[in-house]
Amino acid sequence: MMKNRIVLVTGASRGIGAATAKLLARHGAAVAVNYFQSEPAARAVVDEIRRTDGKAIAVKADVRDPAQVSAMVAEVERSLGPVDTLVVNASIHFPIRPFIDYSWADFEAKLTGELGAAFHCCKAVVPGMIARKAGCIVAISSGLSRHPGAGFCAHSTAKSGLDAFVRALALELGPQGIRVNAVAPGLTETDATAGLPAAAKEGSVRGTPLRRLGQPEDVAGAVLMVASEHGKFLSGIYVPVSGGALMP
Repeated sequence: MMKNRIVLVTGASRGIGAATAKLLARHGAAVAVNYFQSEPAARAVVDEIRRTDGKAIAVKADVRDPAQVSAMVAEVERSLGPVDTLVVNASIHFPIRPFIDYSWADFEAKLTGELGAAFHCCKAVVPGMIARKAGCIVAISSGLSRHPGAGFCAHSTAKSGLDAFVRALALELGPQGIRVNAVAPGLTETDATAGLPAAAKEGSVRGTPLRRLGQPEDVAGAVLMVASEHGKFLSGIYVPVSGGALMP
């Protein structure tokens, strides 16, 4: 489904990013596994892909820094070829606390980090996609962008901005043959959510028609669906991966 594709997945050393990199590689893509601090984990993802005859490299960059992003994309192009598929997944840390206790510095850091990462990565790969008249961008959003939760005001706002960014790019870049979509996980079992109270997870399961939490592989499957040629007429869409908990 992804044969001859060159894919860059940001924040791919663990969780949803790692699952996505592995799945796309299994379907034939050459994958660049971006990491910032977790080099051993990123190398482990690459090694797993290579053990099954896949093609992958690990590339370090803080995707909030445009210079590092440009250098990363140049490295991917030298090693694998021009990026034709970008998965914007890197997670920007944020504190979980009520709005009344939020500082503007923490709120701003989440907004500028989330949107800056998407902006810089798209800026680095879109010119090449325009030149080739083809490309695919998938941004990992969140169900919280449309159904906010207490303590997640910064995350919900940042992901809502990401959703709008996706729609704007889908409109502007569509005539150039570039598709842009958002995949929005519900509560998914990763190390990022491991610290949530058991009661919160149980409540999420009760509110989910499929009666379980999401797994990274569930989200990866949705990315594959919209990124592959089977999704070639999908653009500007928001795909909730929530077991039916969010029905837009």
